[in-house]
Amino acid sequence: MGGLKDELLKAIWHAFTALDLDHSGKVSKSQLKVLSHNLCTVLKVPHDPVALEEHFRDDDEGPVSNQGYMPYLNKFILEKVQDNFDKIEFNRMCWTLCVKKNLAKSLLLITEDEAFKVWVIFNFLSEDKYPLIIVPEEIEYLLKKLTEAMGGGWQQEQFENYKINFDDNKDGLSVWELIELIGNGQFSKGMDRQTVSMAINEVFNELILDVLKQGYMMKKGHRRKNWTERWFVLKPNIISYYVSEDLKDKKGDILLDENCCVESLPDKDGKKCLFLIKCFDKTFEISASDKKKKQEWIQAIHSTIHLLKLGSPPPHKEARQRRKELRKKVLAEQEEMERQMKELQVANENKQQELETVRKKLEEAASRAAEEEKKRLQTQVELQARFSTELEREKLIRQQMEEQVAQKSSELEQYLQRVQELEDMYLKLQEALEDERQARQDEETVRKLQARLLEEESSKRAELEKWHLEQQQAIRTTEAEKQELENQRAVKEQALQEAVEQLQQLELERKQALEQYEGVKKKLEMATNKTKSWKDRVAQHEGLIRLIEPGSKNPHLITNWGPAAFTQAELEEREKSWKGKKATE
Repeated sequence: MGGLKDELLKAIWHAFTALDLDHSGKVSKSQLKVLSHNLCTVLKVPHDPVALEEHFRDDDEGPVSNQGYMPYLNKFILEKVQDNFDKIEFNRMCWTLCVKKNLAKSLLLITEDEAFKVWVIFNFLSEDKYPLIIVPEEIEYLLKKLTEAMGGGWQQEQFENYKINFDDNKDGLSVWELIELIGNGQFSKGMDRQTVSMAINEVFNELILDVLKQGYMMKKGHRRKNWTERWFVLKPNIISYYVSEDLKDKKGDILLDENCCVESLPDKDGKKCLFLIKCFDKTFEISASDKKKKQEWIQAIHSTIHLLKLGSPPPHKEARQRRKELRKKVLAEQEEMERQMKELQVANENKQQELETVRKKLEEAASRAAEEEKKRLQTQVELQARFSTELEREKLIRQQMEEQVAQKSSELEQYLQRVQELEDMYLKLQEALEDERQARQDEETVRKLQARLLEEESSKRAELEKWHLEQQQAIRTTEAEKQELENQRAVKEQALQEAVEQLQQLELERKQALEQYEGVKKKLEMATNKTKSWKDRVAQHEGLIRLIEPGSKNPHLITNWGPAAFTQAELEEREKSWKGKKATE
């Protein structure tokens, strides 16, 4: 409803402006009564005579301004408007009020009816601010649409030249300037009036009447099934068909919604380029003049149904809204740019002021520096004069000082000579003291050495005495041990003598045993020979008996002189007896 109200206000604004004859911005109350009555009639809003008379009663306040008329217009007319009125009739009424005052017919190549259509198109494309104007972008859009409808080529360079000559003080054209631009044929040169008129009608039908497509096609009847030529007009939610293109005799409507669909049909019954429109309760068979027209109609109807499903407005209204949003965005960016430029300009001015302040301060500082330099030079001159005086006085003082220095120098030389003599004496005393100190150190060292030697001698003497005592004790111990060893040696020699005697006895016994062994051996050999002969005889005669040879039960000991005369057990017994005797001794 907000968009409808804005569109109505634009046409009403033209009517109100036309009634303002002296351009004071106000209209008499009697004229506003008539305008309000006519608006209620064409907009099909119930009349409220009491409110009309109450609001516009005669008093001393005089005419009413546009702002004064708006409260009544909003409350009693625009808020009650429904979308059931004839928009063309409403625009005609407003157009009638303003055309005579503003339109110069003699200068136009278009009719008044075509100028009215351009006026309505202007209200559709103009900006939503007053006084109403159409910006250059929308002028270019409208001229392009008209050129395409006339079948011509768009001259972009010509329009750019037109924009260059455009008044810089104006943001766009008023409706009457737009009608003059189109009516004078500046952008339709080479086209006849009929072509221009057809182009204006086509653009008007598309932008104002929401005609998406129109043209002649054949339609199959529902009852008699005959084919009849009809003029079809496609709008956002309906397809109307008429007897002819003058739209006077309407034969029916095809209501479109999101459930409808369009399908291509094959040729049949001698009819070509067929397609089918399916709706909720009916189906329509239509035949186009050629395949191109058929495809265009199918595509247009399909797009319309798709927009209904999405709930989107017609393409030209959506495109207008996008262009407006784009202009708002660009305008906002320009305003932001201007704001930033202003801020930069203010900042620049502030910087300029700061620089000017700094420059003034520098000039003041330079002037102060010049004065200080002047004072410094003057002071320098004074100091130079004072320095010259001081220098002369210094020279005089220097001469006096030099004389005193010469006198003091001689005194100093005598003093230095005396000092030198004293230093020599001091050095000699130092050497004597050093010699005495060194002698005392040497004496002390010798004394310490003697004391150390005495201590070492006493310690060694004590150690020698200790060693002497230990030696005496060791001698006494050694003599006792020697006596004991002598006793042991005597005992061992006696034991050894006894052992030698026993050994000699054993040797004698061994010899006797050996002689006995030789005798036994001979006897054994003889016995062996006898046994062998006996064995041979037994082996020869019997071959069954083997004699067992006699032998020693204990192993024989072997000594250096041959087999021992006693056994191992006897030797161990004798050794044990010898050890016992030795232990008792």
